[in-house]
Amino acid sequence: MSDNVSNQADALSSHRLSQSFGPFCGRIFVEKNENATALSLYKNMLQTGFLPNNYTFSFVLRACTDKSPVGLASHAQVIKLGWESYDFVLNGLIHLYANWSSMEAARKLFDVSTCRDVITWTALINGYVKSGQVEFARELFDQMPERNEVSWSAMITGYVHMGMFKEALELFNDMQLTGLRPNHAGIVGALTACSYLGSLDHGRWIHAYVDRNGMELDRVLGTTLVDMYAKCGCIEIACSVFEKMPDKDVFAFTSLISGLANHGQSADAIQLFVTFICVLSACSRMGLVDEGLRIFNCMSVVYGIEPGVQHYGCMVDLLGRAGLLEEAKRLVREMPMEPDSYVLGALLNSCRVHGDVEVGKETVESLVERGLDHGGVHVLLSNMDASSNQWDWVVKVRKEMGAKKVRKVPGCSSIEIDGSVSEFIAGDMSYLRVEDVMLVLLGIDNHLKCLFLADDNTNSNMIAY
Repeated sequence: MSDNVSNQADALSSHRLSQSFGPFCGRIFVEKNENATALSLYKNMLQTGFLPNNYTFSFVLRACTDKSPVGLASHAQVIKLGWESYDFVLNGLIHLYANWSSMEAARKLFDVSTCRDVITWTALINGYVKSGQVEFARELFDQMPERNEVSWSAMITGYVHMGMFKEALELFNDMQLTGLRPNHAGIVGALTACSYLGSLDHGRWIHAYVDRNGMELDRVLGTTLVDMYAKCGCIEIACSVFEKMPDKDVFAFTSLISGLANHGQSADAIQLFVTFICVLSACSRMGLVDEGLRIFNCMSVVYGIEPGVQHYGCMVDLLGRAGLLEEAKRLVREMPMEPDSYVLGALLNSCRVHGDVEVGKETVESLVERGLDHGGVHVLLSNMDASSNQWDWVVKVRKEMGAKKVRKVPGCSSIEIDGSVSEFIAGDMSYLRVEDVMLVLLGIDNHLKCLFLADDNTNSNMIAY
């Protein structure tokens, strides 16, 4: 009798240990991003004969990052064991389907939830953002009864991923007005928006906020700051931030190399021989054909790195800029992979610069065959024909554009004044102060012409002397 009681006690103790130790270990592995180990532990738990509880599922569902039978089976088991009504289990299920971009399933679970908290709302917003449905994400965001820094950051990041940088920065400013402190993701998202908008004042304010609050300058944040300053024209500050980064990766080096190359400091970029794409781009801008060829050939022979399509694109641009169109054309023809729009675009641009209309037409045909003939390609070819007085071809290209309903995407520029970003689209005359803008531009144009004429007269006098 006593042995029987003892065995039951041991079994109960073992059961309780499994029910607590299994989820505890699962939590550790999930938080360390060792999802495969967490799922393996979960399977062993089931095979041992012990059933998961609601605490177990909260971590199992987080571990199912990729679409897999385990995730679907876990959902079925949640329903079977009656845990679907528990808020953190339901949040886990919404997060699961949102992470898979299965938004219909995620929305159904959200709609049946009777106890939605900020985690529930944010999980669904993240799903819409990830699947590119930013309008639905913003609609949900505006309906949230309560927001935290994670939900704000999710929406800011969503705008950035969709290229809606002005909206991202405006939302970041709105967040400041609520008194909430932005987290790491929000800071990175706002800085990325500043990079693309050229909003240096906003970027500096955010950098000061980072320093003032003692935020760690990790690889992601540091690289974003380097990229922002480089794109906003402050290459010295970008270098300073780079030097202060305690831990640098290839992305940090790439951002700095790109910035140096874009600011005419290509020699410094080559000294940072880390990322071949940016080094080859630096060679192209400086016209260093021999150096570029040497580096390109060293990739596989010395470093064991097979050049990719982007490296070939850099080489085509390098040869094309130097007027070596036949060599550039031969390189495209001998590539071990299909050329993409960047490679063919580099060749086409070189044809435009050097007036080689025939090679340009061949390049456009290749772009058409691959479905990469956007409006700018046809306009470029038309301009090339016009510059060589081939007016019949100009008419033909324009007619083909009309037949295919091809339209060139209008150019766009932006400028920041007193912390406010204004955006201008080519051909758009709806701006409130467009007449003032046109008047200023006319004044600048006349001023430049006067300077040019004055400089030309000075040179003529020097020659006469």
